[in-house]
Amino acid sequence: MGWRATTGTTRIVYREAGAADAPAIVLLHGSPGGGGEVWPIARLLSDSFHVIVPDLPGFGWSGRDIPDQSLVAEAAYVRALLDSLHLASAHVLGFSLGGGVAEELAARAPERVRSLTLLSAIGVQEFELLGDYHLNHALHGAQYALIWAMENLAPHFGAWDGGMMDQGYARSFYEADQRPLRAALLGWQGPALVIHGTQDPLVPVAAAREHLRLLPQADSAIFNTDHFMPFAEPQRLVAPISDFVRQVEAGRATVRATADPARVARSARPFDAQGLPSAQGFSLFIALVLLALATLLSEDLACVTAGVLAARGSVPFVPATIACYLGIVAGDQLLYLLGRTVGRAVVRLPPVSWFLTEQGLARASHWFDGHGLRVVLTSRFIPGSRFPTYVAAGVLRAGFFRFAGYLAIAGALWTPALVGASYLAARSGRSLVEALPGASWPWALAGVLAMVFLVRLVTELATHRGRRLLLGRWRRWTRWEFWPMWLFYPPVAVYVLWLGLKHRSLTLFTAADPGIPSGGVVGESKAAILSALGDGDPRVATTRILPAGTLVAERAAAARRLMDEAGLTFPVIGKPDIGERGDGVALLRDSDALAHYVTAAGGDTLIQEYVAGEEFGIFYWRMPDAERGRIFSITTKRLPVALGDGIRTLEQLILDDDRLVAQAPIFLRRFDGTLDRIPAAGAHIVLGDRGNHCQGALFLDGKVHITPALETAIDRLARRFPGFYVGRFDVRVPDVAALEEGRGLVVLELNGVTSEATHIYDPDLGLLAGWRTLFAQWRIIFAIAAENVRRGVRPTPLGELIQGLRAHWARAGSPPTP
Repeated sequence: MGWRATTGTTRIVYREAGAADAPAIVLLHGSPGGGGEVWPIARLLSDSFHVIVPDLPGFGWSGRDIPDQSLVAEAAYVRALLDSLHLASAHVLGFSLGGGVAEELAARAPERVRSLTLLSAIGVQEFELLGDYHLNHALHGAQYALIWAMENLAPHFGAWDGGMMDQGYARSFYEADQRPLRAALLGWQGPALVIHGTQDPLVPVAAAREHLRLLPQADSAIFNTDHFMPFAEPQRLVAPISDFVRQVEAGRATVRATADPARVARSARPFDAQGLPSAQGFSLFIALVLLALATLLSEDLACVTAGVLAARGSVPFVPATIACYLGIVAGDQLLYLLGRTVGRAVVRLPPVSWFLTEQGLARASHWFDGHGLRVVLTSRFIPGSRFPTYVAAGVLRAGFFRFAGYLAIAGALWTPALVGASYLAARSGRSLVEALPGASWPWALAGVLAMVFLVRLVTELATHRGRRLLLGRWRRWTRWEFWPMWLFYPPVAVYVLWLGLKHRSLTLFTAADPGIPSGGVVGESKAAILSALGDGDPRVATTRILPAGTLVAERAAAARRLMDEAGLTFPVIGKPDIGERGDGVALLRDSDALAHYVTAAGGDTLIQEYVAGEEFGIFYWRMPDAERGRIFSITTKRLPVALGDGIRTLEQLILDDDRLVAQAPIFLRRFDGTLDRIPAAGAHIVLGDRGNHCQGALFLDGKVHITPALETAIDRLARRFPGFYVGRFDVRVPDVAALEEGRGLVVLELNGVTSEATHIYDPDLGLLAGWRTLFAQWRIIFAIAAENVRRGVRPTPLGELIQGLRAHWARAGSPPTP
C-alpha cells in the first residue's frame, strides 16, 4: 500500500517513560484529546517497558497546521516518529480513533509493528455511527462546518479556544476513512490483542467481536465497563497488556500462521450484515439530534431519511420518528414566535422576504383568524403554506398554548405517517437496491430523493389547488409556446451558425441594422433607438431616460421632473433602458409607485407615456437597395383576462381556466393579496397590463391584418431611422380598423436583428411551423447583412460581440428591476 504524501515539517510532541533498552510500546490516543488520555497507562507500564506517548498531529501540543489529518497521514507521522527515535519496530497500542491509526500503520509498515493492541478501538466501517461511510462523512462534515463557524464566525471572545471539541477533533473524524480497515485487519499477520468494554457507548462491543473474527490470532480482554478505561481504570489494563507484550517478546504469542484453523476459516467468511445492530448510546443520540435539526431545513427530506435509516437498521424506528416530530414541532413554534416578536416587519428582511410577501401574510392572517385548527391541519399537508400560516398566527398573537396544541396534533398526524411510509417503501426496495450494480449508497440516495418527490406529489394531488398547479406545470412542458429559451432555441442557434459558416462570417448578421450597435444583438439602448426613430413624433411614444448615476435619494424627484418636462401624466410605463423579453417593465399608476420603482431600479431607467389601445408586434424588413419594405409578420396581443361568475374566488378562476392555469404562478404572485376576492358574475379581471408573452399575454397570428396601407405606414416609419432594415415594431393603435388603415400608430419599442416574429407563439401553430418561421427570418437577416457588407458596413468582430454578451449576462445576473 502507498502512503499519502505530506509536505513540509510537522512538530510531534511526545512523552516517554521507562528504560530506553526495554521493549518499546507506542500508545496512540483517540479524538478529542491528546496523549494525556493514555498517559495513566503509560506510567503503570513504564516499570517494565519503554513507553512512548505522542500527541498526534492536529491534537495536543503537536502541530495543528497540517495538510492532512486522515488515518493514513497520522500513521505516516507515527512512522516518522519511530524513525526520529531510531526505533526499528515497536509494540503499538491504539485507543479509540488511535486504533484506526495503529491499523493503518500495521497495514502499510508491518515491519515496524511488533504487535497490535486495539483498546476500545474503531475499526470496521459497519459499526461506526450509521454504518455507511457516505452517511457518516456527511454527518461529520456538518459537525466540522458547525464547529468551524462557531470558532471563526461567532463572537466568542476566546471562550471556545483550547477546548477539546475543536476543529482538530472534527477534522479527524471528517477525514477518517474506515473502509480500508477491514482489509487491514484481515492482512495483519502478527500478534494482536483486543481490549473492549461491554458498556462502550461510542464503539459498540459488537465492533470488537468483529475485529476478533477478522484477527483469528488475537487474544481478548472484554470487561464489563465503558469506553473510558485508559483514564478511569488504567490499573485494570496493565496485566493484559503486560502479559501480551511479554508473550510476544518471548516468541510465544500466536500469529495468523499458528492460529486455530477454525478461527482462520471464520475470518475468511464475508461479513453478515443481518445481525448488524442499530446505532446505540452516543452514536444514536448524535443521529437523532441531527435528524431533529435536519427538519429545520426540510421536514419532508428529514422524515424520509429517518424512515430509510430505520429500514436499513441504522436507527430504531420509534426514536427516529420522535426526533423528527420534536424537530418539526419546534421549528413550527419558531415560525410562530418569529411572527409574534417581529410582526409584519419580518417580511421586509431576507431570507424571510424571499418566501413571504406582505400580501401572503395578510391572506394567511385572514385564514387563521377565522378557522384556527382547520387551517393548521390543512397547511401541514399543503406544501408552501406552512411558513406564511404559522408566521401569521404569531402576528395575530394567537394563544401560544392553543397554537402549540394545534401544532402537536398536526405533527402527530403527519410525522409518523411520512416516516412510516418511507420505512415501508425502503424495506420493500432494499433488496432491489442491494441487487443493483455498484455501491448501494447512490441508489439509496436516489431512492430518498424519489420518495421526497413522491411525498410532494401526493400532497399536491390531495388538493384542488395542488392538482391544478401540477396540470399547469405539465402544460408548460407539453405546450412549446411556454418552453424556456434554452429548450426552444438550440435548433435556431444551430441554423444561425450554419448560415454564418455559409457566408464565411459568424457575426455577419450584426451588419443587418448598422444604425443599431451590433445590429441590436446586445446592449442597445431603447431610448437611443426611439430618439433616432423620431423624438417628438406623435407616432413614437414619448420617452425620457433617468440615468443610473442619479443619486438614490434624488431619483424620485428627478423622475417627476422628467415627466413634467415631457408633459406626461399618470399612468406611465417604467422599463430598463437595456433589457429584453419584458423584464423589469411595470405600469406605474401614481407617485408612490414611481418613487418605489426608480429608487429600486439598477441601471438607466426609462419613463414612457402610457398609450391606450390594442397592442401589436409588426416584424418588418427591407433589402438595402429595395424601394419599399415588407411586413414579415404581425402578432396580435391579447392581455390575460379572468371572467367572474359570482361564485369562485379569483384564485379559483385562474386555476380553473384551461389557459391561465399554465401561467398560474405569475398571476397568483401578481394578485397575492386579493386572491380570495369573488368577482361579480360577468366581471372581466385583466390579469396583466403588458403585451409580453412571458408575463401572460396571449399571442395570435395577425397576418390577416396586413394591408397595403399598413405596409406603407410602417415603411415610412422605418425609413426615418437611418441604418434600420429589419426588426420588430411594438405598437399600439386605437383599434384593428386603425391598424389596417395605417393610422394612429404609436411605437412603444423597436428591436433589431434578435427580435422575433412573435406570431409563432400562437397556440394553433405547431413547433415545426415556429422553427420554419424563424429559419426564414434569419435567412432574410443574413441576406440584408450580406448586401450591407458589400456596401461597406463592417460586422462586429467576434471577440467584441462575445465581450458585449458577457457584460450583458453579468447585468442579467444582478437583481432584476422591480
